[in-house]
Amino acid sequence: MEPLSHLDSFISSAEGGSFSVAARRLGLTPAAVSKNVARLEASLGVRLFQRSTRSLTLTEAGERFLRQVSVPFAELQGAVADVAREDGRPSGVLKVSVAVAFGRHYLVPLLGQFLARYPDVVPDWHFDNRPVDLISEGFDVAIGGGIELTPGVVARELSRISVVLVAAPSFMAGRSMPQTPADLVHFDGIARRSPATGRLRSWTLRHTSGEEAPLEFRTVVMFDDPEAMADAAALGLGIAMVPAPHAAPYLASGRLVRLLPDWRADAGPLAVYYSSKKLLPAKTRVFVDFIVESFRQTQFATRIGQM
Repeated sequence: MEPLSHLDSFISSAEGGSFSVAARRLGLTPAAVSKNVARLEASLGVRLFQRSTRSLTLTEAGERFLRQVSVPFAELQGAVADVAREDGRPSGVLKVSVAVAFGRHYLVPLLGQFLARYPDVVPDWHFDNRPVDLISEGFDVAIGGGIELTPGVVARELSRISVVLVAAPSFMAGRSMPQTPADLVHFDGIARRSPATGRLRSWTLRHTSGEEAPLEFRTVVMFDDPEAMADAAALGLGIAMVPAPHAAPYLASGRLVRLLPDWRADAGPLAVYYSSKKLLPAKTRVFVDFIVESFRQTQFATRIGQM
């Protein structure tokens, strides 16, 4: 199997852009990955990478070789994993990235049923609000929104996510309920900062009739976490645009009320992201199917996604 380890080191280094990233993904040292790649180059008689102290880039031959071998190698890995698995049962550690609050409220409650069904799979969950790179960071699955579909990654949509305008009853006490987005210009508000770019998020509200209007308010505080925004709004600090999955529990309990209920913004799709290789490891395949089916059974898209 030594030639396979050489190929694995090459593909992981090319996808991750460095021997160090490949080493973390494969559980090796950077020196071992570098040596595997060097042996592959020696056996092929071509240089696959241009190396410098700061960068690792594919040569023209390396780019061509990567295109030729990446998909067949992924399929071979899947076949080997399936044959090696005892009893054909899904097994192994499953590395998953999930957003903090969404994962805690909507995904952790599903784990008991999944573990009962697939006891040989060990979920290794990483809670983080940033979009992850599945390939370079070695994740089997990511669940969330705003994750770029890079080469080698596909997605199964769970729902479209609306972003709704909310405020605490205490904040609205003594104030007139807004009738249009223009009425909000003098309201105190909680702004959303992107954890990836650091920029404040601007929103365009869309009416059920199709009319659009910008959302403007007086910013009094900024957060990069939607649950913190919902908490701050519930404390009466101001109005806030909160994704429907985070707003739903507060609206149900009465800690928040909906403003301009005929207006909303679109945050894009909530999806399960995973490798596009044809022969997925069984642990990944059954987990993706389980999540999709669970969200379908609970009618998540109807209850939450279309708020």
